[in-house]
Amino acid sequence: MSIKKRPRRKWANWLLLIPCIAALWTPAYNFVEPRFLGIPFYYTWQLAWIWLGAGITWLVYQLAWRGVEDE
Repeated sequence: MSIKKRPRRKWANWLLLIPCIAALWTPAYNFVEPRFLGIPFYYTWQLAWIWLGAGITWLVYQLAWRGVEDE
């Protein structure tokens, strides 16, 4: 039985820049207010991007690497 080889989607790797830019673009989130559950926005933003970054990494894996055999 032949497994169909899916081509690698190299463009998906560019999605990994989104969490990097979001974390390094400090003026976008350098605020104390508004607070979320008593936590300043600065920390909430960084905590949210930990989960979003993990999700984007999973998405890139699914798009670019899953089903691709070593060449």
